[in-house]
Amino acid sequence: MMRKALIVWGGWDGHEPEQVAGIFAAILRQEQFEVEVSNTLEAFADAKKLMGLDLIVPVWTMGEISQELVDNVSAAVQNGTGLAGCHGGMCDSFRNNVDWQFMTGGQWVAHPGNDGVTYTVEIRQSTSPLVEGIEDFSVTSEQYYLHVDPAVEVLATTRFPVVDGPHALNKAVDMPVVWSKRWGIGRVYYNSLGHHADIVEMPQVQELMRRGLLWAADGKRIALSAEQEVPTLRNSYSGMGDSQ
Repeated sequence: MMRKALIVWGGWDGHEPEQVAGIFAAILRQEQFEVEVSNTLEAFADAKKLMGLDLIVPVWTMGEISQELVDNVSAAVQNGTGLAGCHGGMCDSFRNNVDWQFMTGGQWVAHPGNDGVTYTVEIRQSTSPLVEGIEDFSVTSEQYYLHVDPAVEVLATTRFPVVDGPHALNKAVDMPVVWSKRWGIGRVYYNSLGHHADIVEMPQVQELMRRGLLWAADGKRIALSAEQEVPTLRNSYSGMGDSQ
């Protein structure tokens, strides 16, 4: 049976979401996935359908989303559907929804110097097959500064500061670029590279994303074959509907 993936693109056009979605779709089809590509968030409305997927790939920047749709995605991932994406298409998708940010593992807050900054992506020494054999590389693009979940497994970093700014007098920090985490029994993968489609098409970035997409999609099969118990989690952790 073919594995099933849903790619949902939209939001800010500056990130070339349609082109990036096309790159991801081509990768997945080459890996024998049945791929659905949608340009509406209503693709997240069918909770049962999401539960049956192997992978969800958001390519949506600076949008607004209903809590119901976030809850549908969250429930699917908690039950094993993989979630994978890049740049602002996954970790700057919905600035007003902290549940989305909790699930994905981080939220963009700045890119000092804007586009055109040359920096190094440093691969973490790891036994993870997600980065095995990939060397450090340089990229000229936006350098993402993110607020990051301390629970993630960091697979690659970049050193700040590179350019001057109000952050520069702080001590140097290694900001995560690539990470993985778990949400229920589902696997979550993120790569902060990908401001434009040409960055996603860089050989190193494309290979990192290929591995991440496949790793996230394999989570359900592995968890179910191991008869791993699905934790009982609330749909919402933000308390958006509760008193604080």
